[in-house]
Amino acid sequence: MPIPEDVTGEEIDKDVRQELQSLPKTLAEDVAKNLVMVARLIDEDPEGAYGYSRVALRLASRVAAVREAAGFAAYANQKYSEALAEFRAARRMTGTTELWPLMADCERGLGRPEKALDMAGAPEVQKLDKAGQVEMRLVAAGARRDMGQLDAAIVTLQSSELASQAVQPWTARLRYAYADALLAAERADEAREWFAKAVEADRDGSTDASDRLAEMDGVEFMDALDARDESDADVDAGSDTPADGTEADETEAEETVDDETETEAEDVRTDLGPDNGDAGKTETDVDKD
Repeated sequence: MPIPEDVTGEEIDKDVRQELQSLPKTLAEDVAKNLVMVARLIDEDPEGAYGYSRVALRLASRVAAVREAAGFAAYANQKYSEALAEFRAARRMTGTTELWPLMADCERGLGRPEKALDMAGAPEVQKLDKAGQVEMRLVAAGARRDMGQLDAAIVTLQSSELASQAVQPWTARLRYAYADALLAAERADEAREWFAKAVEADRDGSTDASDRLAEMDGVEFMDALDARDESDADVDAGSDTPADGTEADETEAEETVDDETETEAEDVRTDLGPDNGDAGKTETDVDKD
């Protein structure tokens, strides 16, 4: 896949660049550029990111950062079996547990929520940092919902992190998941309260909590483009009849003039009929004379 000219390997993380030092310089630069493209596209163009990750994987499959990037790209494209294999490979290479929640979520994606719950109770969870533990809690709650255990999902999300007033990077998503579980359990009033709390914490728009809250309040949004199209349609529909009625008035005036002209013509013909007859008679008489 072609790489834009403005892309350089310098954009990648320092630790990843250090990993790539085991490769020949030219190869390392090519791999780095592909990893940069994965990072650039993974949110907006997951398929494009996946393509670049496959190139990097073909060039340097023994580099943990490459396997991890390939896992993220596959995960973004819902290729859960492939993502799980890449995450496992990266974990074997590094010995880290930070990918544990993602691996558990891949199990969910593969229709194995029970396996995800087993992973949520594994010793590896205790080695995660706070963000990782919250992520694991979200995955476990999702697994409970997959199994139809709504009440258990709600209880799983109830934690000191959820109750905290401090806003952390995970706060909005945690509150959102809790609100969504409450709504699924038909606890609408509580759900609305927590959607509102999620909006307060969602400073970068990582969730659609504001839309969900507006929906619960019965607020409808109209897309600006749709509104413009409707406005244009209204103008087109009324184009034959201007708002000021000018064209209609002119048409009516023309019809009135035509009627008056025709009436005058009839009057003229009526007035001229006998005279024309007399005139004809006179010519005849003159001819005779």
